[in-house]
Amino acid sequence: MKILAIDDQLLILLSVEKRLSELGYEVKTADNGAKGIKLYDSYKPDLVLVDMNMPDMSGMEVIKHIRFFKDSKTPILVMSGNTDESIILDGFTLGIDDYMKKPVSLDEMTARVKRIVGSPKLSVDTLPMANTRMLQKNCVGVVIPCYNEEDRLSSDQFRNFAYQNLGYHLCFVNDGSTDNTMKVLEELRKGNESNISIYNCEKNGGKAEAVRQGIQYLMQDEQLDYIGYLDADLSTDFRDFDDLVKTMETSKFKIVSGSRISRMGADITKESARKIISKTINIIIQKILGMPFKDTQCGAKVMNREIASSMFQKKFITKWLFDVEIFIRMRKHYGKKEATNMICEQPLKRWIHADGSKLSMKDSIKIVGQLAKIAVVYN
Repeated sequence: MKILAIDDQLLILLSVEKRLSELGYEVKTADNGAKGIKLYDSYKPDLVLVDMNMPDMSGMEVIKHIRFFKDSKTPILVMSGNTDESIILDGFTLGIDDYMKKPVSLDEMTARVKRIVGSPKLSVDTLPMANTRMLQKNCVGVVIPCYNEEDRLSSDQFRNFAYQNLGYHLCFVNDGSTDNTMKVLEELRKGNESNISIYNCEKNGGKAEAVRQGIQYLMQDEQLDYIGYLDADLSTDFRDFDDLVKTMETSKFKIVSGSRISRMGADITKESARKIISKTINIIIQKILGMPFKDTQCGAKVMNREIASSMFQKKFITKWLFDVEIFIRMRKHYGKKEATNMICEQPLKRWIHADGSKLSMKDSIKIVGQLAKIAVVYN
């Protein structure tokens, strides 16, 4: 049985191809509508699996081509993040056989494929997968800066997340580590090469520059709808980060930033001295920003491509306070009122202070001086 899968998101497309091929289907793929139509004519598939939201030629145009121009009754299964009821109804009016809304599991996708065209004669594996693997609504790139993280990197958690959440691309930036961080990252990447990458900085440039370079690297991948960053110690839980992405998907915000201060029922523990200094620093930051954000320094943020492109072009003037600089750059570029409306500060449900923090108490004192520098340079 031959299946033609058409989707502009390669992270999704490769996962679909791999799973259906494992089950014994013959699969060919196209990363845009025009290629899909051309391939359809020569391949003559038994089923077309197509996304709706594709640039240049939408999934709806592909469906019209198959149903009207080719006058074909080839089964069509739509798998899309577009949940607009009118679009879904139009699809059925044009003669599609089924419509799956992303996010959707690979197991559900294969079950619907089998319902429409049956199982291949030489099916290799017809059982559900041991771990549910989800095809996401949007593709998300995540930068994880790493400096001497050999002992703190939770490889299994990163590996499992990359395996189970198809549509996420994790980019680890090795910031000139002097320990075995690079070897740990290379081992972590094995088996997940399609959605885990490593960007290596020969010299240590600090977290700000590591994140900036990582984001610029990910911006080259046009399939990524959103780009964000996360601390290597996973003090912010992956479930919370996924919640930030969901807020982006269902709102008009351009940045969604985690907050450890304004939180709903979270169990968060901090050292008392660090907590006092953090509160003091946050008060100074709010005065400099003149914007109502309480935790700019949280290491979990996600943004759209427009912000990633414009706010990360120039180097930051500080190594640790680049989050504050992002907010100030937003204010200067869009104006304070509009910038405030573009940013959502979302409470984290879980946050754990990880031992081995790179910032000492002495560094915390230096931050005050860096804030003064930011105030002078940007204002």
